[in-house]
Amino acid sequence: MTVPSSDRDRERDASERPAHKTLDFDAVYQEHAQNVARWAARLGGPGVDVEDITQEVFLVVDRRLQEFNHGSRVSTWLFSITAKVVANDRRRRKVRRWWLRLTPNAGADTPHEGETPLEQIETRERRRQFYDALEALNERQRRVLVLFELEDMPVADIAELTGQRAGNVRVILHRARAAFLKRMTARELRDALAPGKAGREEGR
Repeated sequence: MTVPSSDRDRERDASERPAHKTLDFDAVYQEHAQNVARWAARLGGPGVDVEDITQEVFLVVDRRLQEFNHGSRVSTWLFSITAKVVANDRRRRKVRRWWLRLTPNAGADTPHEGETPLEQIETRERRRQFYDALEALNERQRRVLVLFELEDMPVADIAELTGQRAGNVRVILHRARAAFLKRMTARELRDALAPGKAGREEGR
C-alpha cells in the first residue's frame, strides 16, 4: 500500500526533529544554585534560611527532573519551584511563631514579669483561640501537626509512628498548616477590626 505523501512528510519531520536530552542535575545545580539562593533570600525575607531553602528546592528538582517541559526555560521552572518552597516555609515559620508563643510550657500559667492584668487576659484569650484553631482540624491533621511542631519530630518518624507513607504525611502536614494558618489569621483580623481595639491600643 502506498503511504500518502502527507503522512510521509509528517514521518520525515518527526524523524528529523531533534530529541530533547534529559537534563543533568549536576549541570542544573552548578548553573542555577546562586540564582535560587538569591530568589530565596528576596522572597523569604528576614529569618529565612537560604541554605535550607536552596537544598529543598533542589531536592524537588531531583525528584521532578523527568517532568521538565522542554518548551519552558529552566530558570522559569526553577523560580516557580523556589516560590512554592518559600511560600510553604513562610507559612511554616508563622505557624511556628504562634506555636512557641501560645503553647504552654513549664510555668506558662504564671504571669510574665511586668505583664498587666489586661495583657494577661489577652494572652489567655489568644491561647484559647490557638487551641480552638487546632481543634478545628480533623484528627489526622491535628495529630501530624502536633507531632511535627510540638514534638519536633521529622516526617519519616511521624510516618512510622502513624503507619502512613512519608508522602502522605507531607500532604497532611501541608493541609494542616494551611487550615490552621487561615483560621488564626482570620481571628487576628477580626480582633484588629473589633470596636474599641484601637482605643485600647492607644491608651497603653
